[in-house]
Amino acid sequence: MYDQFYGFTGRPFQLTPDPHFYFESGTHRKAMSYLGYGLAQGEGFIVITGDVGAGKTTLVGHLMNTIDPNRLTAVKLVSTQVEGDDLLRLVAEQFGVEWEGQSKAELLRSIEQYLREQARAGKRTLLIVDEGQNLAISALEELRMLSNFQLGGHSLLQIFLLGQPEFRQTLFHSPALEQLRQRVIATHHLDPMEPEEVEPYILHRLGKVGWTGNPSFSPDAFEEIFDYSEGVPRKLNVLVSRLLLYGAVEQMHRITAQNVRSVVTEIEADRGLDASTLAPLPVEAVVAAAADAVAPTATPFAVPAPANEAPLEWPQRAAEPVAADERAPFTAPVEPAAQIILTPPELEEPEAAADAPAEAAPAIDPEQLAALQRQIVSLEERLVEQDAALRRVLDLLIEWVERDPENAPNPATSRTWAA
Repeated sequence: MYDQFYGFTGRPFQLTPDPHFYFESGTHRKAMSYLGYGLAQGEGFIVITGDVGAGKTTLVGHLMNTIDPNRLTAVKLVSTQVEGDDLLRLVAEQFGVEWEGQSKAELLRSIEQYLREQARAGKRTLLIVDEGQNLAISALEELRMLSNFQLGGHSLLQIFLLGQPEFRQTLFHSPALEQLRQRVIATHHLDPMEPEEVEPYILHRLGKVGWTGNPSFSPDAFEEIFDYSEGVPRKLNVLVSRLLLYGAVEQMHRITAQNVRSVVTEIEADRGLDASTLAPLPVEAVVAAAADAVAPTATPFAVPAPANEAPLEWPQRAAEPVAADERAPFTAPVEPAAQIILTPPELEEPEAAADAPAEAAPAIDPEQLAALQRQIVSLEERLVEQDAALRRVLDLLIEWVERDPENAPNPATSRTWAA
């Protein structure tokens, strides 16, 4: 819609990675340098990591567009959580090697024969493995074994490993991967863009679709865009795409900081992060109520409750440990009541009990406690609903596979499934 309103020839901020829109930020320039160095070496592993949406896939797409297919055969593998044998089958399929019905030994010989044929034809072979954080240790070890294939003292296969930050933890701190670490010749982590790179990035992508200045952007609009996106390309694409849609609907020809803030509010509201959801009660009031509810008194049994009042009881759920993802969005976690140490009257020393001053029990606001309990119940209900929805999806998928197995997605061949 907005592309027609502004006269664009395409959508410059689509989420699907497109190397046509590749923008060389500082961190991407360094990554390309490492990839180029790796290609020049012709052996070993190059490791590129980055957060979700950092532009790893776009980077690889740009690299593959620069490769001469007459000199280098490059294949890309988007991995799932597979073990070593399954990974070998995926690699064989990408190379066009028959793998069905073959043992592991036969499969390795077939892959080696393919690599030797490529080398004799004057071609080098590059394997790019994306989503490396999903690979099992056994799968990484199989990749290391593939990198051992040689002909005439030269490696037959070079491998680029791409993954999210946790992949670095697995790769460089797992004792089982020491031999693979010794074959890593370069690594780089893709950082978010710097604030001064946001404006050139946006104008670069707009220029690819015929932008001629409509709409224009105020300088403070770019600052607001960076503040929300934190320089992450995918988050930035989502925001600017919504911003252009907002501008088209409102028939605007200039985007200001106020417009950006309005769109950010809409995005957060769509995600259920509005103020009424995040803070149904003032944070200070909730924390104070929780602290009062679990704070022990100096002489817990010395002051009896008035005869006409029932003792206040903390809700049963508050005394149980709560998982981190089930806690209400407080700034301070509620300590479990089980940590309070109470001394029964018969174990107290008479002198200490007689000398201890009587203190009034702290006042607890029943409305605040009731509101806190409602929040816990609401979180439990949401978890039950999400679990039920997931089970329905899985049941439908299983039913579909059982009803029509021939048309069911094959995890070894489907690129969509692997993603």
